[in-house]
Amino acid sequence: MTDSQSLTFYIIYLEVTMKNESTKHEKIVQAAVEVIRDKGFEKTSVSQIVKHAGVAQGTFYLYFQSKNELVPAIAETILKEQLTRMKETYSTKPLILEELLQSLVDVSYDLTKEYKKLITFIYSGMAFYHSFETWDNIYKPYYEWLEVQFKELRSKSLLTDKGSIPYLANFTVGLVEHGAESFYLSHASAGDPNRSKKELVEFLTKALSN
Repeated sequence: MTDSQSLTFYIIYLEVTMKNESTKHEKIVQAAVEVIRDKGFEKTSVSQIVKHAGVAQGTFYLYFQSKNELVPAIAETILKEQLTRMKETYSTKPLILEELLQSLVDVSYDLTKEYKKLITFIYSGMAFYHSFETWDNIYKPYYEWLEVQFKELRSKSLLTDKGSIPYLANFTVGLVEHGAESFYLSHASAGDPNRSKKELVEFLTKALSN
């Protein structure tokens, strides 16, 4: 075997190994999401998570020192799903500010309702065990995607020319999530979720329109 062939085999070996490790990590996090959503964080044990994931208990500790370290990984998983749904939903819509905002609101409300138990524990876990910088890093892909949409809308004079795009994206995400969480988590808002969503979209459309 030549040096070139040896290097090729080594690269392939590394790629396969890294892929397997990534798969194990994803299995653990996904299992944690499912078990915690069913049993709650306090009643969920590491042994239950690894059993559900189909991996050895020692494998868990290769990635996480404790159950608490799952918090940012679970938050990232939910945000990735939210961004994926957002892209899928908005990709079929025309380039209109209100359509983008409607997609943001619909997906945020749906996920908050679906994952409300997990979101509640994530907030408390992030506040207790992790920094705000960690939280910002998790949200970064979401903000960046929305910034791209806002830039495109602004280039066509469909978005206000006042304010920087990063700030507008950050404020929009914050307000949308506050609306969803006040309805499903704190119950500060009551009644029909469709009315809540409609008023939120109308408010944001007026605030962001050119």
